[in-house]
Order: sequence, then structure tokens, then C-alpha cells
Amino acid sequence: MSSKNWLNKVKWDTNGLVPAVVQQSSSNDILMVAWMNREALIKTIELKRAVYFSRSRNKLWFKGEVSGHLQHVREVRLDCDRDVVLLRVEQVSDIACHTGRHSCFFWKFEGFLNKGDWISIDPILKNPESIYL
Repeated sequence: MSSKNWLNKVKWDTNGLVPAVVQQSSSNDILMVAWMNREALIKTIELKRAVYFSRSRNKLWFKGEVSGHLQHVREVRLDCDRDVVLLRVEQVSDIACHTGRHSCFFWKFEGFLNKGDWISIDPILKNPESIYL
């Protein structure tokens, strides 16, 4: 990519990061939320494959590099405030979450009248221990 002026339109936080919401293009399911730095966003656009920034490891994270659960990027959007990126992806093997589920958003709050709790609503599609050997 020759000109990186488009990167300056993103409102990066004080750590040089922007949150990325990841949505499955075929179903509109929200799969996960991750962080991107400039390099991750550039690589994502160049490779048409999701690349994030791991805050815990302080390095680029090529989604699916270990698990095989790649995300092929179909579209990249920026929200109205330009401080959140939306990646519309094709999720390989239908597993986006490190827990072996389709989505990281598998906890649902049940009960709103002074009591309730979070329940898991999505099945584990693959045992995470067999994904991350």
C-alpha cells in the first residue's frame, strides 16, 4: 500500500489501538471483539485476512494461525466517530472463540426482575484442548 493517509482517519486510542468488532458476513452474527494497531489493520487489508494486536502478548495475532480458524475479510468499515472498526468476515470452520464456540458472545443474561444470572447458550463445537495443543 503506497499511501497510508487512510490510517490517519482512524481515531486511535492513547496506546495506538482501535477496537475491532468482528461480524460474520453471511449471518451478521457478532463473533468477537479484538484490538488492532496500525500494523494489524494494514496487514488485514493487505492479506484480506484478520490480523489483530494481542495486548497480553504485546504482538500481532494472526487469527487462526494456531487453531486454523481463519477469518477471511470481506469488508472493513469504520464507525461514525471513526474509533471502532467493523470487520465483516467469512469464518473458517464456524469457530471464532478460543472456547471452541461459534461466537465469543455465548453468555446470555436471563432474568431481569431483581434476580438473574448469565447462562451459556451456544454449544462447544470443538474441545479447545484439541484446538490449542
